[in-house]
Amino acid sequence: MHSVNPIPHRTSTTDMEVTSIRLERDLKERLKQLADKQGYQALIRDILWDYVQQRADRPPRPRSLGDLRCTIPAIARRSEICWLTGKAIVPHEPMLLGLTLADEMVPLSVESVDP
Repeated sequence: MHSVNPIPHRTSTTDMEVTSIRLERDLKERLKQLADKQGYQALIRDILWDYVQQRADRPPRPRSLGDLRCTIPAIARRSEICWLTGKAIVPHEPMLLGLTLADEMVPLSVESVDP
C-alpha cells in the first residue's frame, strides 16, 4: 500500500478555506442527525478525508481490453483522453465508446483496440 500523510482531522477552522457546497435539504438533515454533537460540517470533512485516504491507498487499477464489454464507433465532439492509453483524442476525430464491465461509457482511441 502507498504511504500517505496522516489525515488532519482536527485542523482549526481558522486555518481552513471556506467552500460552498449545495446539498439537498433531506441530505443535510440526515447528516445533522448522524453527526449528533459533532456537527454535520465536521462529519462531511471526516467522510471526505476517509474517501481521499481510501483512494490514495489503492493503486491505480491497470486498464485492459478485458475490462470492456463492447465498443461503439463514434466521432469526438470535444477533446477526450483515451481510457486505455491516455492518448489525446481531438474533436472530429474517429473514436470509440467503450462500455466497461462496471457499466461506464469511456472514450477510446481507435488505435487502442486494433489488434
